[in-house]
Amino acid sequence: MQTATGFRRIVIRVIICVAALYLLLLIPASQPPQVTAGEREPFAWRQDEYWSTLEARFKQARQIGCPQLASRIDTNLLQLRHVIDSVATDSLAPDALVFTQIEIGIFELGVLMGACPGRLTDYVALHNRVREFVKRQSRHWEMNSIVVRSRMYRLLYGGRAAIEEVMMQAPKAAVPSLTLAHDEPSETPSAQILGVTIHSGDILVSRGGAPTSALIARGNDYPGNFSHVALVHVDANSGKVSLIESHIEKGVAVADISQYLKDTKLRVMVLRLRFDLPVLVADPQLPHKVATAALAKAIREHIPYDFSMDYQDTSKLFCSEVASAPYAQFGVKLWMGLSQISGFGIKSWLSAFGVRHFETQEPSDLEYDPQLSVVAEWRDPETLFGDRVDNAIIDVLLERADSGWALDYTWYLLPVARVMKGYSMVMNAVNKIGPIPEGMDATAALRNDWFSKLHVRLKKRVLVLVDQFRQENGYMPPYWELVKLARKGISESA
Repeated sequence: MQTATGFRRIVIRVIICVAALYLLLLIPASQPPQVTAGEREPFAWRQDEYWSTLEARFKQARQIGCPQLASRIDTNLLQLRHVIDSVATDSLAPDALVFTQIEIGIFELGVLMGACPGRLTDYVALHNRVREFVKRQSRHWEMNSIVVRSRMYRLLYGGRAAIEEVMMQAPKAAVPSLTLAHDEPSETPSAQILGVTIHSGDILVSRGGAPTSALIARGNDYPGNFSHVALVHVDANSGKVSLIESHIEKGVAVADISQYLKDTKLRVMVLRLRFDLPVLVADPQLPHKVATAALAKAIREHIPYDFSMDYQDTSKLFCSEVASAPYAQFGVKLWMGLSQISGFGIKSWLSAFGVRHFETQEPSDLEYDPQLSVVAEWRDPETLFGDRVDNAIIDVLLERADSGWALDYTWYLLPVARVMKGYSMVMNAVNKIGPIPEGMDATAALRNDWFSKLHVRLKKRVLVLVDQFRQENGYMPPYWELVKLARKGISESA
């Protein structure tokens, strides 16, 4: 009897200790620093009426039919090519009217191409031509100027968006998984990857499949398509390709091409330093030397992930710094136009994840650097559709965030998350990966889990609305309609 009583006392004491520990671990962490909207105003198209007009013209074009539209398409293509050729050798200011003429021409032609997606290759070729022309003009522009950034965004991002609107209306078999752009010369070691010759020192920007990847891509004064950066190294003797990356889970790591592609990639773009840059004229092997140094450092030491996104502190590296930091050591300053994160909502959400620097280097913005040429881009219809839906959901969630909607988390799981964080720290100490990433605290991990589940739930609803739209209208919703569907889905789910 005394033994049973003693056992009960032990059980009660254990329960009390566990409850006390649970309550202690339930004490909330300090709140993230308060943020305010930046001085700059994030870019906004503010052309809803124009998008509706384009959609109405698209419907008319579908009724007319491609045989009757062929001559109009040919005429518009010739006119745009002529406009570009007529000023190709001029040195233009970013506010020159010809750029507005080109922008309007691309969107107007997109209406016809969307109705006749069999001409998609001609449209892609035109966009490549426009992008090369704009990037060549930008070599003498001030890249941190709002006028410059807006001009390049409207033409480069806007042109890609127009192409992808056409891709969404085309049969899947007609959409090329690879589009080749400018084959920038390079003397560094090379290898063939999925139909593209990539060189040591090339930079791959990509888009991951996680909801946080969409948040990174869209969380910018100029919302983009990319969320990750990797630096390419090609061994001069064996031809082996290594990708140097920084992952949230484990910091800087090295992957071979199969490991790189195994991680979800909704799209990948190849960027290469221009061969005529003075530093490359003096030393054509400089990109290979940069990649070799970065590879050696990644193998030699553990470099944690930089959640604060401080591009000036190289003791920790977020993904963009994997390219910018080693190139800076060799005299090449990438991201000539620094990324600005000014919106109150996105700053609040990123702050909740640990970001402290809102003038930084976002993956999407590297495309606009005039020192780099776009070599190629991989994408396919399935991942492209998912990318667009994710973007629309994030854009609408950030609208809510701007009005004060904060990231939440399941409060009663905080003690469990803190225990898991302690376990993760032990794993990190022996160079292994724990359930909570190094550098991320338990509360941020719970916020990430809450955010990811919210996104998954909203996406299911939006996909139902997309299918309804397609059945009612006979075509896939363009992006502005996707945003409307996302607003409806979020309102219904609220």
